Amino acid sequence: MKKVVVFGAGNIGRGFFAQLFFEAGYETVFIDINEAIVNELNKRRGFTIKIVGAKEREIAVRNVRAVNGRDLAAVAAELLTADIAATAVGVNVLNNICPALAAGIKLRADSVATLPLNIIIGENMINAGVFVKQKVKEILGPDYENYIENFAGFVETVLGRMIPVMPETLRSRDSLYIMVEEFCTLPVAKHSFKGKVPAIKNLLPSTHFLSFEEKKLYIHNLGHSVCAYLGFLKKYELIRQAVEDKDIRKYVKGAMLETGRAIIKKHKLPEKEVLDYIDDLLERFANKNLGDTVVRVGRDPVRKLGPKDRFAGSAELAAEFGYKPENIAYGMAAGLLFKPSGDEAAAKIQKILNDKGPGEVLKEISGLKLEDELYNMVLEKYNKLKGQVL
Repeated sequence: MKKVVVFGAGNIGRGFFAQLFFEAGYETVFIDINEAIVNELNKRRGFTIKIVGAKEREIAVRNVRAVNGRDLAAVAAELLTADIAATAVGVNVLNNICPALAAGIKLRADSVATLPLNIIIGENMINAGVFVKQKVKEILGPDYENYIENFAGFVETVLGRMIPVMPETLRSRDSLYIMVEEFCTLPVAKHSFKGKVPAIKNLLPSTHFLSFEEKKLYIHNLGHSVCAYLGFLKKYELIRQAVEDKDIRKYVKGAMLETGRAIIKKHKLPEKEVLDYIDDLLERFANKNLGDTVVRVGRDPVRKLGPKDRFAGSAELAAEFGYKPENIAYGMAAGLLFKPSGDEAAAKIQKILNDKGPGEVLKEISGLKLEDELYNMVLEKYNKLKGQVL
C-alpha cells in the first residue's frame, strides 16, 4: 500500500487530505503533537467524515495511524518510506515542522533514495513552497542542496474546502469525528512536482497556478473575512446568518468583485468563470449545515490585516487594474473593530487602537503609509463604522 505522511491531524489533515488519499488507496500516517489525538488514531485506525449540504453522507476513513511530532527520529523514518507527504498545520506553525521535513529528506539522501518525495504544502500562504524549501535548505546546508533540487518537490496548493470548528457536544462524543462541505477539489502547482504527478481523484495539477492562489486568497478568503468582521459588528454568531443579511452580502460580494475583476484582467480569465466562482462562494458561505462561526473565520486579524494578505493585497491588486477598493476598505475597517474574547491577535490590535489610534494599526499591522489611498479610505470608513457600533 502507498503511504502518505500528513503533518497535522486537525481540520484540513483529517477533513480533507485523509479523504483524498484514502480514496486513492493510500495509508495515511499523521504527524501531530496532540498526544490524545495521536493515541486515538492509533487505537481506532480510522474515523468518520460527515459531508454536510444538499447530499449528506458519511465516509469511513480507514488505514490511518499517527506518530508524535516531537519524536524527530520516528518522523524521519516515516518520511524515508513515504510515497508522498503533505502539511496541514497552519501558517503560524509551518516553520516549526521544517526540521522534521529536513530530517526525513536527509535520511532519504543518506540512503541514496532515488524516488522523489513530493510535499504538498496545504497552507493558506502564497509562495509557501518557496518558504519551506528555503528553510529545509538552510537546515541541511550546501551538502544536500543538489539532492533537494532533484528529489524533493515543494508543491503549493489552494485549500478551498470549508471545515468549521466542531461543536463541543459532538467533539466530546468523538474527538476524531469531523464535518465538511461537499467541495473537495485540490488545485496543485504542476511545475513543483519532481517526477510524475500522482493520479489522485480531485487532485488538480495546474500550469497557471498563480490565478488559483490569487482567487483563493483575494476572493474566497477576502469575502469570508469581510463576512466575519461585518457579522461580528452586527452580533451574528454564524457566517450563514451574516451572509444572509442583505447589507453585509452587498459588501461581501462588492469586495470579491473588486479583486475578481482585477484577476480577470491580470490572468485573462473568462469573466463568467470568475463571476460564477463568486456566486458559488456566496452560496457555500450560506450553507446552513456547516455552522461556521464569525469568530472562527475572523480569528487572527493581525495576519488577515497584514501586508499582502487578503485585505491590503486585494486592495493593491484591485487598484493596479483600475478598480477602487471601496468595499475592501469597508471590510478592512470592520476588521479593526473585531474583538472577540480569547483572540490574542485581536487583543493586540485593540491595544494599539486604544493607545495610538486606528492610523497606527494600519501602519504597524498593515504596512500602510499616510500617503496611501487605502490608508485614508479605511480611516474614513472606520470612523463611520465606529459611530454605528457606539
